[in-house]
Amino acid sequence: MNHQDHVALLRPGIPTSGGVWADLGAGTGAFTLALAEIIGPGGEIVAVDKDGRALDHLAAAFAARFPQVSLSTQTADFTRPLALPPLDGIVMANSLHFVRNKGAVLALVRGYLRPNGRLLIVEYNTDRGNQWVPYPFSYPTWERLARHAGFAQTQRLHARPSRFLGEIYSAASWRALPG
Repeated sequence: MNHQDHVALLRPGIPTSGGVWADLGAGTGAFTLALAEIIGPGGEIVAVDKDGRALDHLAAAFAARFPQVSLSTQTADFTRPLALPPLDGIVMANSLHFVRNKGAVLALVRGYLRPNGRLLIVEYNTDRGNQWVPYPFSYPTWERLARHAGFAQTQRLHARPSRFLGEIYSAASWRALPG
């Protein structure tokens, strides 16, 4: 996949520019860069990953390509509580499939979002893992996981063929408005 593929997976879930977003499990930032292109100048992104060197690589690429978007990085494990500002959105692209107990992580993630904030997932459309992708989840499984985690609505956004596990899809799930 290339940058435009990453953008195409995220764009349908981000209808407006700007906002405060996080990329959990950002790695070297393929989807962080796509997110920056979509939210544009004035947007803010917090990239979180356990690998500080990957985040250093991301920060260098980001500064060169998107100087008008604010980036901060946190070397941390997203399965544990994080110090994040209230977020308009969160991207978890190919990161949640490393987590066996998704419910506990999704409870944390949902708590970071403002009311009506959205969680964008990018995942392989299968429920059978392998040594590289141990716990993937199909879109029907994601709908169920999101509902159990308290997200109000889930929508499939985009999909594309993948030579690795057949298909990759994106989906958005919204935190409910209060009341």
